[in-house]
Amino acid sequence: MSLNLEEKKAVVAEVSTQVAKAQAIIIAEYRGLGVGHMTQLRAKARQSGIYFRVLKNSLARRAVTDTPFTGLSEYMVGPLAYGIASDPVAAAKVMYEFSKGNDKFVIKGGSMANLVMSSKEIADLASLPSREVLLSKLLGTMQAPIANFVRTLNEVPTSFVRGLAAVRDQKQSA
Repeated sequence: MSLNLEEKKAVVAEVSTQVAKAQAIIIAEYRGLGVGHMTQLRAKARQSGIYFRVLKNSLARRAVTDTPFTGLSEYMVGPLAYGIASDPVAAAKVMYEFSKGNDKFVIKGGSMANLVMSSKEIADLASLPSREVLLSKLLGTMQAPIANFVRTLNEVPTSFVRGLAAVRDQKQSA
C-alpha cells in the first residue's frame, strides 16, 4: 500500500529527527525473512534503545540528505531495514548478532558521522564492549593512581603507629 504525499513527508520528518540524534545507522537486507523473525529483532532493538524501521529507500535517502550520514545513500538498494541509534556499539551488536542466526538477514553497511562502514567493519564494531563497560573501565583506570596515592599516604602514619607500638611492647617486656 503506497503512501500519499503527506504520509511520506511525515515519515521523512520522523526519520530525520531520529537521524539528527543518531551516532550510527546500520542497514541490512531482510529479503525472505519471516514476520516472526522481524518481530523478534524489533523487540531486541527496542530493548537496546535502537530505532528500527523498514523504509522505502527513497524516503531514507531524503532523511539522510545534508547530514553526516549522506555517504550511506550508495548502500540503499533493495529491501532494507534501518537501525538508527545513539549508541553505535549497541546498534551494531543487535543487528550483527541477529544476522549470525539468520542467513536471510544480511548487513549491507552502516555509517557513523562522516564515516561509511562495510559489513566487516560493523562486525568489528559489534565485538567492542558496550558504552557502559568502556566508561567503567575508563573510570577504573583514572581512579587507580589516586587510590594508590591515598594508600601510600596512609602507609606513613600506619608505619609510625606500628613503630611506636613495637617500642611500647619492648619497654613493657623489659
